[in-house]
Amino acid sequence: MNLQNAVALVTGGTLGIGKAIAAALAAAGARVIITGRDAGRLAEVARELGVHAIQADVAVEADVLRTYAEVEAKFGGLDILVNNAGIGVFGPLVDFSLADFERVMATNVTGAMLMGREAAKLFVRQNRGNLVNIASTAAVRGAPNGTAYYASKFALRGMTECWRAELRKHNVRVFLVNPSEVITNFAVTAGFAQKDHPSKLQSEDIAHMVRAILEMEDRGFTTELTVFATNPQD
Repeated sequence: MNLQNAVALVTGGTLGIGKAIAAALAAAGARVIITGRDAGRLAEVARELGVHAIQADVAVEADVLRTYAEVEAKFGGLDILVNNAGIGVFGPLVDFSLADFERVMATNVTGAMLMGREAAKLFVRQNRGNLVNIASTAAVRGAPNGTAYYASKFALRGMTECWRAELRKHNVRVFLVNPSEVITNFAVTAGFAQKDHPSKLQSEDIAHMVRAILEMEDRGFTTELTVFATNPQD
């Protein structure tokens, strides 16, 4: 697709991969909207990138509906949804709290569904659209302490396949992107250590791939893309 003047909505667009994707799409000429929960950071990033900001929590249905109402009112439609918002809580199964499990699922699964549902309504009406789900290599394998996060990414991968099967007849391309380890603030907020190194993936690498798969001619699309660092070093 031609990204010039395309309307793109990026959730979790104030930090890390989401911010990098918003910047890459804006640089390609898209009209970009970002969402986030932190009003101050949202306003700051919107000014920095020259994009439109909507304060919203993807796990709150009223916020999702308000987001799409504003997008339609200001932009007249939507060409791209990037479902990027996500959180992580890690720990042994025997110690895992219900509250933490439900919090991860609310953002990573329910939030993605709510955003995807409302985008799909617009896409079906338009008979075109692009829906990009940012998952993880956690979507294809398990690991110790990953009960909530890994399960949420498995669920997102499953939903992606369902949505793709439903929406292809409406000329909607549904993509899944699985980054391996990326150096972002995610580790700090999730409570685990991460060692930075120039050989490891950066947010801009994932943004580059999202832009690339979107820019393919609409007659085809990449169903699922996994991104690894070539030779990461700690």
